[in-house]
Amino acid sequence: MKTVTKFMQKKIHDPWTYFKGALLLTLLQILTLLITKNAWGVTTAFIHWGAWIYEALGGDVSSWAYFNTRPYRQIYANGFLKDPGTLRNIGIILGAALAALLAGQFRLKRIKSFKQLVTAAAGGLLMGYGAGIASGCNIGAFYSGIASLSLSGWIFGIGLFIGAYFGAKLIIRLFV
Repeated sequence: MKTVTKFMQKKIHDPWTYFKGALLLTLLQILTLLITKNAWGVTTAFIHWGAWIYEALGGDVSSWAYFNTRPYRQIYANGFLKDPGTLRNIGIILGAALAALLAGQFRLKRIKSFKQLVTAAAGGLLMGYGAGIASGCNIGAFYSGIASLSLSGWIFGIGLFIGAYFGAKLIIRLFV
């Protein structure tokens, strides 16, 4: 029993090295390409979610330019839970929660101020908008772009670094 506990401590509770994390992400990227025939992406599924919700409320996105340039009609016809991006995102959310629970790091935190709430909401909306107009987030445009040997992935990475630098400065100014 003690051996199992040591194994669990080392493999689940203790932090992984960057090399192990990079190796796992690489294997997941390869599996994603093999199974779905598409690069790993996150934000496109969120765009689908918004369109599904909008259409469920009586709206119609078929006339919007964004949805006319991609084969979305088939995605909507197949349904929410048959979309590979949706399944991956649900897996990422549940996997992150499980990892935090197993590592003893899961915490529900109280929002400190209205300013923090507004800043977080604005930041999330801007990130989503930016990922939409950039045709990808840090996973789809950066990680999958570099893994596909695309110059655009490296260019996105430079922009990501610059944005993270100034974003960190802004957070320090507002909250520290």
